[in-house]
This record gives sequence, C-alpha cells and structure tokens, in this order.
Amino acid sequence: MSDRALIERIGELKRRRDAVILVHNYQVEEVQEIADFLGDSLGLSRQAAASGAGTIVFCGVYFMAETAAILAPEKTVLIPEPDAGCPMADMLPAERLRAFKKKHPGAVVVAYVNSTAAVKAEADLCCTSANAPAVINSIPREKEIIFVPDRFLGDWAMKETGRRLILYPGYCPTHRLLEPSAIRRARELHPGAVVMVHPECTPEVIAEADRVLSTSGMVKLARESGQKEFIVGTEVDMTVRLRRENPGKKFYPASDRLVCPNMKKVTLEKVLWSLEEMRYPVTVPEEIRLQALKAVEAMVAIS
Repeated sequence: MSDRALIERIGELKRRRDAVILVHNYQVEEVQEIADFLGDSLGLSRQAAASGAGTIVFCGVYFMAETAAILAPEKTVLIPEPDAGCPMADMLPAERLRAFKKKHPGAVVVAYVNSTAAVKAEADLCCTSANAPAVINSIPREKEIIFVPDRFLGDWAMKETGRRLILYPGYCPTHRLLEPSAIRRARELHPGAVVMVHPECTPEVIAEADRVLSTSGMVKLARESGQKEFIVGTEVDMTVRLRRENPGKKFYPASDRLVCPNMKKVTLEKVLWSLEEMRYPVTVPEEIRLQALKAVEAMVAIS
C-alpha cells in the first residue's frame, strides 16, 4: 500500500475504533501526518486524559504510553511497536532507585517524566524538561533532592536553580551524540541563526547554545520569535514540525547524527496493524499507577 492509502485506511479504522492518534515530535514525517495531537510526552498524555475517545494510539516510546495509561486508566492505550523503548528510562530500574533512596534517607525524589511507571511510583514528584527548575524550587531548601534518571537535565536544573542535586548517572544516548564542535560548525554555516538545544544535551553543548528549551519550548520560540533561522539541537525530526508550522522560517538540525532509533520503529504499517487488531495494549498495575499518579499530580499542582 502507498502511504496515502495507508493514511486513508488508518483514518477509517480510527473512526471505527473511536480512537485518537497521539504522535511525538520525534516521529518520522509520515507518522506526524496522521496525528490528531502532536507534541511532547506529557502534553500528549494530558491530551489522552482529556480526549473523549475510548482508544488512544500512542506513537512514541513505551514509557510515554505508560504515562497515558496512568492518566487515563479508563481508556484503551495502544502502542504500535512495544519494542520502542527508551534507553535512558531503562538505565534506571525501580529496584535500583529503591537502593539509591536507601543511601539518602529523607531525600525528596524528583523523577523526569522520561522514566518508567515503576520509577514514577517511587518518586515524590515528576518533572518535565520544561518545568524541572520550577519543580526543584518548590522543594524546601533544607531538603536533599535526588534527581533521576537524566544527569544532564539535572545538571542544567542545578545551574538554573542554584540547588544541589544528587544525580543518577543516566542520560539520553541520542542527545549525547551532539558535540560542541557540531554547534560551532552549524553557526559557521548559518551565521545569525538562533541556536536552541534540549536540556538533555551535555553541559558543554548547553554552554554553546543561545537558548535551552524543551521541544514545546522550541515550538513556542519558533512561532513567536522574529528570528528567521534556527539551529535545532535535538532529534532531527523535530525540524519536520517546526518547518511545517513556520513556512517563512528556516530550521537546521545541529547534527544529522541525532536520530533516535526507537522513535523510528513506529511506522504507518504498524499504526494500521495496531488499529486493525487492537494491539499492543499498555496497562499499568493499579498499585503502581496510583503511586505514579501522585507524583505526576504533585508536579501539575506546581505548574
């Protein structure tokens, strides 16, 4: 089947299954085309909870579908490719976090939303790449804070808040591929372009940037800024959305190496099969879901 035929068939099945399709900003262009909602992981999960649809097809990686299941337990949440994992989330099993907590009794645990449901259940608060500083600043200054699993987001948040954090040594392998020399080369090729990078990048890369932003922050800056050219320091397919929504502006990947192989596991064919056969459902055990929900709701209350 051609992409157009696949998209038409997906549309038919979506109506039959009472489904909405949530697509992360890092998905390939043809999958972005079928999105009812396009965005970052937490924003999409909120859309899942707010939607009147009974079925959610989450085109992203596994922890994102888990978060949707945490927020919308009454809905059927499907992931087209169950092996689309997140190496950073996998770096921190829940049992390792429990051991980490025992070394720091009384510490407040802040878990980046890019973590498993079981890890969120062990946390006191969740945060996103956009609100990490606000979440940290909400915690009394006398409290120790454990920040998991992304040490680079944690390092940036420490500098933004002036707070000391106990960092777990996890990281995003894709963002880790971006080097300061790539930013400098991109500036030489595109003088005057605004360099915006994701806070999952290394401190050395962040030091080269003009702005440090979540993907939702990048969307907002691109839309509202008078600047016409941007160097984008995150997964390469973020530029697909930015170009489509800002046709009068130019967006250049900071490096062609920034490809998340797990995001690319979702295809139009797999979305179609997911809707045809209602596969693969994602559920979270109720005890874990309720504990994880507390950490997410605590974050939302701060925001």
